[in-house]
Amino acid sequence: MSALRVLHVSDVHVPVPVGAIPAADWLGKRAIGGLNYLLRRGPRFAEAEAKLAELGRFAETEAVDLVVASGDFTVLGTEPEHARARRAILPLAGRPEGLFAVPGNHDVYLEDAVRAERFRRHFGDLVLAADLPSLAADGPYPLVRRIGEHVALIAIDSTRPNPQPWRSSGRIPEAQLEGLRRALAEPALRDRFKVVVTHYAPRLWDGRPDRRSHGLENADALLEVLAPHARTCLLHGHVHRRYAVKVPGVGPTLLCAGSSTERGHEGAWLLELGAGPCRALAVERGPSGYRQSGEIVALG
Repeated sequence: MSALRVLHVSDVHVPVPVGAIPAADWLGKRAIGGLNYLLRRGPRFAEAEAKLAELGRFAETEAVDLVVASGDFTVLGTEPEHARARRAILPLAGRPEGLFAVPGNHDVYLEDAVRAERFRRHFGDLVLAADLPSLAADGPYPLVRRIGEHVALIAIDSTRPNPQPWRSSGRIPEAQLEGLRRALAEPALRDRFKVVVTHYAPRLWDGRPDRRSHGLENADALLEVLAPHARTCLLHGHVHRRYAVKVPGVGPTLLCAGSSTERGHEGAWLLELGAGPCRALAVERGPSGYRQSGEIVALG
């Protein structure tokens, strides 16, 4: 069987007109985030929907089997944004092996997004479900799905609402970390290349931890769980810069897709995974659309 081809995208931040968001949602942190969106973030993501359509064409040309999205489909986590982002992601949701996705911090921006289960309601029917649900330890997470004969996907949720305007950090619940430890050691997955997916970055491009107010608070605990597992990689987003980094003493390579739609910084990874050597090919956007950049990272 040929290698499984996986396209990793992240932080697409599909915008909606400000007037489409109900007035009642413009309270607290969203008022500040909305101003930032209008003055700074909005213009950089104005073409997000068109770029997702381009990525869909790239996936078709590159014979992509599966798309993995590591969160931040929206900007402020409101109902209209989730609805529009669902429509925008459809060009990537029809690959032969489907779509595998986790929420980002912008998708659970405030408690109302969590209470309304917006991510689950809008994306739940598009996203692959677990086929080993007994490994879940905290709601559906870790969410484990086997693909083909040689690959296993493991999703963990590192997001939470951050009502404080100055904070956008995440944390993986202890139950999920222990569940991840068990999943990585699960006999049914022993001979598979494991792809762990979450939103937050355990390390930046130079190996440093992110700052506490923006990063993954228990990044070291996640890396400790991952450390013994060489035929594994971690896919994430949150940091709007595509990069690959190896942490000393940690088996998996960390792959950040950056933002796949931010103007001037569009990035993604194309993974080739199978029983033999695995690799990740960097993807960028040029004048004629998305293309491989020539950077290749060996995995496992």
